[in-house]
Amino acid sequence: MHLGTNMWEDHPYIEGWPVSSQENIHRDDFECKTCQDALAWGMRGYRPSLVFEDSVWNTVLQQMKEAGMNMVIIDLGDGVKYESHSEIAVKNAWSVDKLRNELDKIRKMGLEPIPKLNFATSHDAWLKEYSRMISTKKYYEVCKDLIKEVIELFDTPRFFHLGMDEETANHQSTYNYSVIRQHNLWWDDLLFYVNETEKKGVRSWVWSDYGWHNPDLFFKKMPKSVLQSNWYYNAEFDLDKMNDPARSYVKFYNDLEEYGYDQVPTGSNWSYNTNMESTVEYCRKNIDPSRLLGFMTAPWLPTLSQCLDKHKKAIAQIEAARKAF
Repeated sequence: MHLGTNMWEDHPYIEGWPVSSQENIHRDDFECKTCQDALAWGMRGYRPSLVFEDSVWNTVLQQMKEAGMNMVIIDLGDGVKYESHSEIAVKNAWSVDKLRNELDKIRKMGLEPIPKLNFATSHDAWLKEYSRMISTKKYYEVCKDLIKEVIELFDTPRFFHLGMDEETANHQSTYNYSVIRQHNLWWDDLLFYVNETEKKGVRSWVWSDYGWHNPDLFFKKMPKSVLQSNWYYNAEFDLDKMNDPARSYVKFYNDLEEYGYDQVPTGSNWSYNTNMESTVEYCRKNIDPSRLLGFMTAPWLPTLSQCLDKHKKAIAQIEAARKAF
């Protein structure tokens, strides 16, 4: 679930996105009529104020509880006024006291809250000016401070999701400012985040797609301690019927299993309503139960009323998959 949303474009709007009205879509007071509007305006457009509705947050959490889910990964970004770096926060960001109160409420509902700060350069507009200081002394100081503070705010959670997906030129083609770390620098920075997390007694968690394009290096350098979430959102799972690159994406579940990594496979209702059940079916057949820690759904939608129905459908698909398998 998204608290912060400034994890894509570093400007207000992507020209050409399908919305109900192109007029004034860049404005902070734009009236979103559909979920597509809310997605384009509230997530793929940079917003200086918190894009969030408490009522939607509470409804989704209750739906998750009723569906038998047991964990919620919270994309924090700039949605919290961190005491270590309050300059990052957007207008109306949560205070640390509000965050602590919400985490307590979530735990009482039987859900385990897990923090997520995405440090991929493709998803770090939330870092404000520090997103343009990648791999500098100041950048490392800020990242270290944030990881430490978030771990304390979450009372030393079992996991900390560090993101690290889609750091490519293509994924930043619409940004004003693009950065790609390559070769040893990408690994040095990843291992920096992992070390800062794990020395606090928390297990690191990342998206696995770096390995799609660099499998040899991935399996040589990725620590086994880091929990993996490979992801795939389409309908076809028969490798014999698939062509690359999609075949490589699905097969990476098998590759991670072959090399002995713990996994939380991730599906979504982003593209296909059947994806979640198919993800569970495929992974339960191809991943040893001892390394299959659970499943995640990632609808990639803002916590706004225009998208509540799609949030509910994502939860319903998890519930259906649990019943089926």
